[in-house]
Amino acid sequence: MAQSSILGYPRIGADREWKKALEAFWAGKLEEAEFVEKLRDIRLAHLRKQKDKGIDLIPVNDFSYYDHVLDTATMFGIVPQRFKYEGGAVSLPVYYGIARGTKEAAASEMTKWFNTNYHYIVPELDDAQPALTENKPLQAYREAKEKLGIEGKPVLLGPLTFLKLSKGYAKAETDSWLERLLPLYVQVLRELALEGVRWVQIDEPIAVTKIDAEDIRRLQTIYGAFAAAVPELNILLQTYFESVESYADIVSLPVKGIGLDFVHGAAGNLAAIREFGFPQDKVLGAGVIDGRGIWKAALGEKLEVLEQLGKYVSGDRLIVQSSCSLLHVPVTTENETKLAAELKGALAFADEKLTEIALLTKAANEGREAIAAELAASQRAVEALRQSAERNRADVQQAVAGISGAEPARASAFEQRRIAQQNKWQLPLFPTTTIGSFPQSAEVRKARQLWRKGEWNEERYAAFIREQIDLWIKLQEEIGIDVLVHGEFERTDMVEFFGEKLAGFAFTQNGWVQSYGSRCVKPPVIYGDVAFEQAMTVEETKYAQSQTDRPVKGMLTGPITIMNWSFVRDDIPREQIAYQLAYALRQEVEALEQAGIGMIQVDEPAVREGLPLKEQDQAEYLNWAVKAFRMTTCTVQNETQIHTHMCYCEFHDMIDSIEEMDADVISIETSRSHGELIHSFEENTYKLGIGLGVYDIHSPRVPNVEEMSGMIDRALRVLDPQLFWINPDCGLKTRGQEETVASLRNMVAATQIAREKHLAQ
Repeated sequence: MAQSSILGYPRIGADREWKKALEAFWAGKLEEAEFVEKLRDIRLAHLRKQKDKGIDLIPVNDFSYYDHVLDTATMFGIVPQRFKYEGGAVSLPVYYGIARGTKEAAASEMTKWFNTNYHYIVPELDDAQPALTENKPLQAYREAKEKLGIEGKPVLLGPLTFLKLSKGYAKAETDSWLERLLPLYVQVLRELALEGVRWVQIDEPIAVTKIDAEDIRRLQTIYGAFAAAVPELNILLQTYFESVESYADIVSLPVKGIGLDFVHGAAGNLAAIREFGFPQDKVLGAGVIDGRGIWKAALGEKLEVLEQLGKYVSGDRLIVQSSCSLLHVPVTTENETKLAAELKGALAFADEKLTEIALLTKAANEGREAIAAELAASQRAVEALRQSAERNRADVQQAVAGISGAEPARASAFEQRRIAQQNKWQLPLFPTTTIGSFPQSAEVRKARQLWRKGEWNEERYAAFIREQIDLWIKLQEEIGIDVLVHGEFERTDMVEFFGEKLAGFAFTQNGWVQSYGSRCVKPPVIYGDVAFEQAMTVEETKYAQSQTDRPVKGMLTGPITIMNWSFVRDDIPREQIAYQLAYALRQEVEALEQAGIGMIQVDEPAVREGLPLKEQDQAEYLNWAVKAFRMTTCTVQNETQIHTHMCYCEFHDMIDSIEEMDADVISIETSRSHGELIHSFEENTYKLGIGLGVYDIHSPRVPNVEEMSGMIDRALRVLDPQLFWINPDCGLKTRGQEETVASLRNMVAATQIAREKHLAQ
């Protein structure tokens, strides 16, 4: 008999109970014991729900107090020395210190989890002395069994993936680090085996990326050691996000099961199975339900995939499961009461995916006729949305086809534009600016809520927003910032704000997903053709510019970021969605320029996260991503300065594409990675304007002048001083006014030191 499973369940809760508990604990409103109890209750509720939905192999240890990669590091005592860890189980203050920073120590680097919008904390190996501090998978297994009678499937992050995602060691040290970690993993698995655990899921998503013969050898060493140490344990080697590289080698590893993605890696994995078959002594975890998308599955098509797999794998060796953890989708559609029936009927969040998996498992065991009614309903729901007017706008499709055939470009090259812009703006050496948003205080959030509820009319809310703009324009002038921003007080989210004003978008009430830590986002749903309807940012930006003689940047979110940070329709290529967005945003850029705004920032922090995991697919993606950005910005005058912003990704492998975007100025994160991005510019010449973020805005600490001066000095060793800008890493929406002002004062002071040093040379 086939079994059902998922790879992980969302942590946050249908009402973001997890997030609220974390933030209450951080604010000192919950004692540690009460906090731990609240999280336990949330965790058990999630397990109970999976059991009630009919899931056979329920994952445990997929729950986290912050991040699963951080969990793995602390389980093995890998804690940066600056946190003064002295061994034993890692305390919550140390754990959260690594994630968020403390007054004394900077947080560890945070970056994107493969090509998703989830961020993980990067382990720092350096001089760590790894040791097993506590067996978290065993604790999770015991809890599920004792409290709920669930025979859980413990989940661990695999050794090779953990090492590949870590920093603080040379490539030549990989094997020596593996030798240090392997005994710890073996100890965890032995204790699980002694407890009577049947299945263990070990995640090795690194296997879908480009791995070489040395990595295959390492995987053979790892899983050979596991097989020798715990031969009685059923290990499911789990991959996701793409098809595996070196399929024949991966499926030959000495494990009891292999988990493959048959959604995002369907073509490659199916082709490999047809060519090489599947081992008769292994179970196949068939990830046929999309763990990253929100659309209801066409169950008939999914059954066809399972039927194809049935030629190679018998039913008793099949696990029907999600393609990846459901961490990346909202919890349930049950509370979505405001969506059009046609749209809601086509959605499936985590809970609905549990139902889909259970249905497919039933069909795999009993035949299609066992779920005939559900198959028909699924097809009707998918087809209704496909035929909707919103997905078939001829005006949008024809207009986008008309402009996407040409190669977009500014009227003049950067060198000419730079002269025109400097003549217009007369900016000082090392201009200072910020990324866009300023603190959204409780007062700002309350005002927005009152307006949305109708308790404030448009006039009162607009007046309040202008008051906030006035306050922060004056503060920026007083601090000494050169290029100002209006603060974005009218915006809840950098993607949602624009989606609410464009056709083709829908918004959920509770469609939250975890981005990093307690930061949850509610991605818009791009379900139809995207179209510009009216100016979106002109009013507030124009008002801010009227209050100062200094330039104020217009602030937009770019087409690729809007796409990558939304749940997008799956009936047309993503490239076409990007071009529709670009065409709509181009009209907003032109409206800002016509309103007298001469600096316009089009943020693209999510370009890197959309990069395909397969090297052979990356050039095509980058080509159309760059094209979409240029489509958005190419029609402005030479004097109009186009800015962009990127953050919290590894950009070293796409510097050329960033330059191809042809933005006059790019601001880019570098402080969270402790200046490591600067190394990319030590090896590559960058010829456009650039601002490397000099302090981490995601940490509550106020960086001192010396820290920022050091960052500036290093950057100026490799970048043209005439093209160098100084700014924070990211927007300041989540910070408080006091720390924001203090940090920006220090940034301006560090800038003044840099100017004096340069003039003295």
